[in-house]
Amino acid sequence: YVKVIQNNLFEKGKSLESSIHQTGLLSNPSLSGSWRVNGTDVPVGDPRYTLVAGNLVISGPQFVRDAGSYQCLAINRCGTILSRAANLKFGYLHDFPGEGRSPQTAYEGAGAFLACQPPAHYPALSYRWFVSEFPSFMKPDGGRWFVSQVTGNLYLAKAEPNDTASYFCFTTINMDISTKSTFSKANQLTVQPDGTGLSVCVCFPVPKLRWRKVDGLLPSKAGASAEGPILTLPEMTFHEEGVYECEAYNSEGRDTQQGRITVQGSWLQVMSDSEVEISSELHWTCVAAGKPRPSIRWLRNGQPLSTQDRVEVNGGRLKVINLALEDSGMYQCVAENKHGTIYSNAELRVQVPDFRSNPVRRLVPAARGGQVMMECRPRAAPKPTLFWSRGTELLTNSSRVTVTPDGMLRIHNISRADEGKYTCFAENYLGKANSTGHLSVRDATKITLAPSNADINQGENVTLQCHASHDPTMDLTFTWALNGALLDLEDPGGTYHREIVGDLLIVSGQLSQAGTYSCTAQTVVDSASASAKLVVRGPPGPPGGLVVKNVAATSVELRWSRGYDNHSPIGKYVIMGHSLLSPGWKRMRTGNAESTRVFGLLPWMDYEFQVIASNILGSGEPSMSSHTVRTQQAAPTVAPSGLGGGGGDRNELIITWTPMAREYQNGDGFGYILAFRKQNSPTWVVERVSNVESSRYVYSNQSLSPYCLFEVKIKAYNRKGEGPFSQIAVVHSAEEGEQPNLFSNPNLNPCPNPSVRSPWCTLQRRLSQNRSGIRYWRQHEREASADRVRTAGLETTARVVGLRPSTRYHVTVMAYNSAGTGPASARTTVTTRRPPPNRPPGNVSWKTDGSWVTVRWDHVKTLDNESAVLGYKVLYKHEGQSALKVLDKGKTSVTLPLPKDNGYVVLEIRSWGEGGDGAAQETIVSRDSGETWTDWVCPNNIYFLIKCTLIHYFP
Repeated sequence: YVKVIQNNLFEKGKSLESSIHQTGLLSNPSLSGSWRVNGTDVPVGDPRYTLVAGNLVISGPQFVRDAGSYQCLAINRCGTILSRAANLKFGYLHDFPGEGRSPQTAYEGAGAFLACQPPAHYPALSYRWFVSEFPSFMKPDGGRWFVSQVTGNLYLAKAEPNDTASYFCFTTINMDISTKSTFSKANQLTVQPDGTGLSVCVCFPVPKLRWRKVDGLLPSKAGASAEGPILTLPEMTFHEEGVYECEAYNSEGRDTQQGRITVQGSWLQVMSDSEVEISSELHWTCVAAGKPRPSIRWLRNGQPLSTQDRVEVNGGRLKVINLALEDSGMYQCVAENKHGTIYSNAELRVQVPDFRSNPVRRLVPAARGGQVMMECRPRAAPKPTLFWSRGTELLTNSSRVTVTPDGMLRIHNISRADEGKYTCFAENYLGKANSTGHLSVRDATKITLAPSNADINQGENVTLQCHASHDPTMDLTFTWALNGALLDLEDPGGTYHREIVGDLLIVSGQLSQAGTYSCTAQTVVDSASASAKLVVRGPPGPPGGLVVKNVAATSVELRWSRGYDNHSPIGKYVIMGHSLLSPGWKRMRTGNAESTRVFGLLPWMDYEFQVIASNILGSGEPSMSSHTVRTQQAAPTVAPSGLGGGGGDRNELIITWTPMAREYQNGDGFGYILAFRKQNSPTWVVERVSNVESSRYVYSNQSLSPYCLFEVKIKAYNRKGEGPFSQIAVVHSAEEGEQPNLFSNPNLNPCPNPSVRSPWCTLQRRLSQNRSGIRYWRQHEREASADRVRTAGLETTARVVGLRPSTRYHVTVMAYNSAGTGPASARTTVTTRRPPPNRPPGNVSWKTDGSWVTVRWDHVKTLDNESAVLGYKVLYKHEGQSALKVLDKGKTSVTLPLPKDNGYVVLEIRSWGEGGDGAAQETIVSRDSGETWTDWVCPNNIYFLIKCTLIHYFP
């Protein structure tokens, strides 16, 4: 083939040596090449032209002599093909005219443009502008500047005073071997203030651009280019043909411009290489599409082909009858329109028989007693005659030997006597050829120990045996298959494993592994197989066809069909069910028939059912769930619970109960019936409550006395009837309550707790009477989120724990009794104190003097959010004694007595202030001066005394 040559562009007047062809000619067999320019052979003898590996080199190309259309002819013994044309053109760029340009004026805020007026050139130019002096090229500046790559003009939106300057149009032409640029004379632009001029071609705000296809959807291959000035569509096909519209838009309006894309052409059907017989016919078809519709012509070995003698050319169809040797060669179909030319190439061959590309196998092994097939497939045109021989003996069809017309040799029931050389001969009128192979007869492969049928329970292991004999000169491999599907024996985590020789081990056999197992012993020449059946017994499969019939209020009838018993008789069935109120499956009944009635269901309840079969090996998978059924309705059978009441406002009787759960309602139209009377009264008052979720009924009557005893009872009802009454309960009518008084000056005391890092405080309130409740909330919180504390009995003080330090709280107090909660007191406001220091005294040291010890420490420095240190507390204790010394702030030392014996003293030193006691520093002091005993705490809370010889104790 010939790589497509490319168009080339040279600068006019340049003297150079350059190839207009990118690569040489590639073919098998090797070829030579020649060139044409404008249809005329290139004079290779001219010293200006040189062929180098098929490349054409032109020295000192000239516009008049060398511009034109070049084509390469590739030639070898197969024929000649012609490359597509490549145009050699000469580029040029003249200078801008020497005369100056007229100055231009623009008004501030308006638009303007400067014309480039490029000089004569070929091919197209690229444009840039620079201001004042080279190379100060223009930048977009937020989109105010735009350079058209079609005209070269410079457009300006919303001119500003600092845009006044001299502007130069800079043009560049790019060619294959060089680049040339030139620039214009100065374009003077002056921007004047307070103008009311109109923007020319450029708008402000600077518009955005987007593309769409007018007659269809925009191709997805357009990508991000659909939102820019240049629409890119790679790999064009006919589907992309159509009208495209560019829209420019901003907040002030929009404008559009349309253009049409037409695909030049492409091949729809091409010819392919052919080998045909002499005297037969050749039919080739080429179909190309394009706009305008392309014309098609034909070439043979680079020369035009037209209708004559045995050749018929009809557009894209070529027909050659009574083919002869001279018709061999390279054919080309050429489609062309005004947009370009495309080529399709194919070879027509007529040749003598040839075994070089597909000879007979040199060594053909075969098993004794088996069969062998030997192929004979030479390349030949026309089709050759094929026959086989063994030595000098011509082979013909017999009971054991078959020679097919397409050259296949088959030998059945092979014996040692069949070993030897076999030759295939191919012949046509152009010539002859032959190829020879050697048949080697080997011992046949036989199964000597076949696998036996097996019967196992699910989960058990089983080994299937398979041994075979074979020809010792060849390798033997074993494979296993289950029901014809090959098994993977190499997976270490699988259930199938190789045993010695060819045995198969099945680990933890499952029901899905039952079936027919086939063992195959195989060599390169033959194979032998044997099979056995494996039965796996296990729990039954799921029953099928579960249906629900004859639905009553508390029972349903179930029917189903028997599933697979998996080789063990089904012993019983377990019926499982669940309702919407109990999503888990529950055992409902067992039996051994394929139908049953399930009792004990709740009326007016949705149920689903499953059936599980079981045998002596276990329970199987459940059946598919039945469709959901709802049992029939029935009157309630139980009474509501939790009957009680009391409290409320004056002249009220409040009765409460626990709403009945869904499973006890038994039907729709559900509600409650209340009956109540004064104690010892013969008459009951009956009221209905129709809301199923109700839990409270209030009876109001001005004649009700406070705290009067009533007997009450309750029952449920639904559409089917009424249930039983509950037990009678005694309820008091409402009491009368009073408002407590809250003292305006509450007592706020700190409550130190050294064991808790966040200090807590208490609030104490003086309360007037009755049992009381405290409501408190932070200043920036809503009263609705208040926390509550209730007092016990008639206490008039309460302790509130868990408050935040340095926080402002609001507090109210309310009295309550069995009649309910009274009105709240007036609100009062208190602020908790700052917490004590979070650090213990540090750098503790001591000095003994006889029976006394002096202990010193560093003053504790407080943080801004901590309360000030007013002093220190020193707790010291030894066996049988303990004492506490409280020191003021100015003292950071204390003298204490030591035990008379050699015992030790445990010291705890902590700061204190209005926020409470700070963290403690604990140390141990002995009579031995200069020695420290430090308390270490182990993770398991076992205490050890470690003796350390230190001058100071470091916490």
